[in-house]
Amino acid sequence: MSHTYLTTDQLAERLQYNARTIRNQLVDTCLIEGRHYVRPFGRRKMLFIWEVIEHDMLDRATDSIAMPVAISAGD
Repeated sequence: MSHTYLTTDQLAERLQYNARTIRNQLVDTCLIEGRHYVRPFGRRKMLFIWEVIEHDMLDRATDSIAMPVAISAGD
């Protein structure tokens, strides 16, 4: 399986997020090392695996759509 590896700036451009937001808020909470990104050769630079990130984003989106919403009859 081939993967598309993206830098933080490239990922930010695709997701329409600020690169700083990805580094400070998404890494290690939503984006997990070893699944969504790797650190080649044990260095600081992160390379994000686009196919895995895209799959997980779409999977979560369909989960939230499929969940029923409770509607109160007393409104």
